[in-house]
Amino acid sequence: MLDIYAGENAIKTLKEKGFTADIFTNFLGASGGPKWFTLFGLDKYLFSEFFKNRTQVLNIIGSSAGAFRAACFAQKDPLSAINRLATSYAQTVYSENAKPEEITRKAIELLDEVFGDTGIDEIINNPVMKAHFIVAKSKGLTKFNNKLCQGSGLFSSYLLNKVDRKLLRLQYERFVYQSPTSQISIDDPYNFTTHHVDLTPNNIKQALLASGSIPLVMLGIKNIHGSPKGMYRDGGIIDYHFDFGLRSNLSREKNDGLTLYPHFNAQPKAGWFDKNSSRKVLKKHYDNTVLLVPSLQFIASLPYQKIPDRTDFTQLDAKTRISYWQTVLSQTDQLADDFHKLINGQDLSKIKPLAL
Repeated sequence: MLDIYAGENAIKTLKEKGFTADIFTNFLGASGGPKWFTLFGLDKYLFSEFFKNRTQVLNIIGSSAGAFRAACFAQKDPLSAINRLATSYAQTVYSENAKPEEITRKAIELLDEVFGDTGIDEIINNPVMKAHFIVAKSKGLTKFNNKLCQGSGLFSSYLLNKVDRKLLRLQYERFVYQSPTSQISIDDPYNFTTHHVDLTPNNIKQALLASGSIPLVMLGIKNIHGSPKGMYRDGGIIDYHFDFGLRSNLSREKNDGLTLYPHFNAQPKAGWFDKNSSRKVLKKHYDNTVLLVPSLQFIASLPYQKIPDRTDFTQLDAKTRISYWQTVLSQTDQLADDFHKLINGQDLSKIKPLAL
């Protein structure tokens, strides 16, 4: 039920050291909304078993849904937190033709569920699991909540990206809201202006909400505390599935260790505007990455033979959608079982080269 892919150097490291938790120093969580539900079983296993009792730093980097997951993993009880996120998200119901104000309000309620009573302090002060939330600061027409202005700006973004991903720098800057003791930086060949801002009790809620503020669907987040004034939106606009390297600030060289990346397909796309394009991510950025992917066989076993996505909110009635999503959440334990067998048996022959 689970496919595992690895970059060239990752395969070499796995053969030399085995598939153990200690070979990983980074963990990625992509955008994609409810597509994340297919990874729920893996998330539970990874942070309650695989990384249990870890003392070595793990940098957890996420955008949008991936940032919400990062906020769960950096809490003292990640299993309870990720269960709260999945349950609350799956049971969210909107009114017919819901407007951005309502969807944003429900996202704030979800965020409060994720943090619980003590989550904020636990995330900020976690000495091992270091959370990083990616946010896109919008410029030009994309900074407005007015749908006509914003839509025109997004269409311009689409055209600019079609010519060259680097041109998106004209409309967006990357902000990484991170653990105050983080020691990593993003190595980006596309040269987006990138700012690193420490997470604080005053900005963590705004930063996490902004990371998931889908354009046109939700309101943008204005003037995040401790950041330049402006409009902040979904981190997936720039970093949908990621196309960058990670560098250690301590050594000023490439970040040591491998990156573990549970993802819903084996062909990651750089940004939101690349979803339907043929543009590939740079192979070098995945040389040290291990990708955990639900197999086509697993997806075929799900209701409707597909993974959940945001269109389910409009194409299915609430009762049907919630039942479907809860079935998916339950069935993803099969992926965790497969991963557990691999770890116990260390049968690395099941790992496939990552073809990008």
